[in-house]
Amino acid sequence: MAGFRFDAGTLYLEGDFTLKGLDDLRSGLTNVIKHEKVERIDLSGIEQIDSAGTAAWDEILLLVLREGEVALIPARPEVQVVINRFSNPNRIPLEKPREPSWLEQIGASVQTVWQSSKEAIQLAADIFFWAEVSIFRRGEQRKGSLGQQCVFLGMDALPIVALLSFVIGFIIALQVGVQMKNFSAAIFVPDVMSFALVRELSPLFTAIILAGRSGSAITAEIATMKVMEEIDALRMMALDPVRYVVVPKFHALSLMMPILVTFSILAAHLGAILISVSHLDVSLQVYLQRSLMVLGPGELLITYVKSVVFAWLIVIIAAHQGFRVRGGAEGVGNSTTRSVVASILAIIFADAVFSVVYL
Repeated sequence: MAGFRFDAGTLYLEGDFTLKGLDDLRSGLTNVIKHEKVERIDLSGIEQIDSAGTAAWDEILLLVLREGEVALIPARPEVQVVINRFSNPNRIPLEKPREPSWLEQIGASVQTVWQSSKEAIQLAADIFFWAEVSIFRRGEQRKGSLGQQCVFLGMDALPIVALLSFVIGFIIALQVGVQMKNFSAAIFVPDVMSFALVRELSPLFTAIILAGRSGSAITAEIATMKVMEEIDALRMMALDPVRYVVVPKFHALSLMMPILVTFSILAAHLGAILISVSHLDVSLQVYLQRSLMVLGPGELLITYVKSVVFAWLIVIIAAHQGFRVRGGAEGVGNSTTRSVVASILAIIFADAVFSVVYL
């Protein structure tokens, strides 16, 4: 028969803690624990115990721990073995972790950003290395991978890039032209449009569109491969996932970005021409002449260099977020969102740097 006694802050458990010996134990113990301060529990008086007795012991300990901390005097070795075997540690409430202070939260965020930056730099180094190696070892690449990625990441984006560029050129020419016409300066609309589109707007808008379209696709593909353990399978076959998954996309977007920027410039000019000819009394011939006057080889070179750098940023950030995915489908979605946001921010900051350096 199981029993107990309480003396000077110590709860002594005694007798047989078996299925047949646990009758009427709970009510008496509950009353003692609620009305007395239990500082120690002595298990040395337990003669026998089974799984039912161990469950009762877990419940007793749970009740005591709810009132405060307690010291334990272990049972005899043969009894303690049974307790250790059948006791469920999940019954014992864990201490609630302390909420980190604002300084600790800032430190954790800085540490996360620092670690992520190191991983991104390492990934960028691997991408540039294998991209250069792959140029001279084309036979080691998957046949047709470059062409396939050029179509998927570049040519399939041409309709949306051209359409949005046309609308943007139309709107900007309309807003600028109406104001300049009030000062009889509508003739300068081609100059403004040509310089703005080539130097800033077309590369920036094209990169943002591709960050949302192609960058998200790259992240989703790599993240899904990571979740499905396909990346691990490539490593098990001694295949570098950066070389065989990322580098074809890197080459493809580096080639297609200048082409898409060119089409963006032409489409935006087409929208501006429509406004200039129909509302600003600027003929097509005058528009083309003045547009070409303000452009030189330097402006075009800066535009294409900028577009290639934007393409590199999109691929590196997209691949980095894809390789860092955690969890399942929700993790893939979160990585894709972070990829698009980070790519757009990086593109805008890079564009600001180019604007300051190449005034």
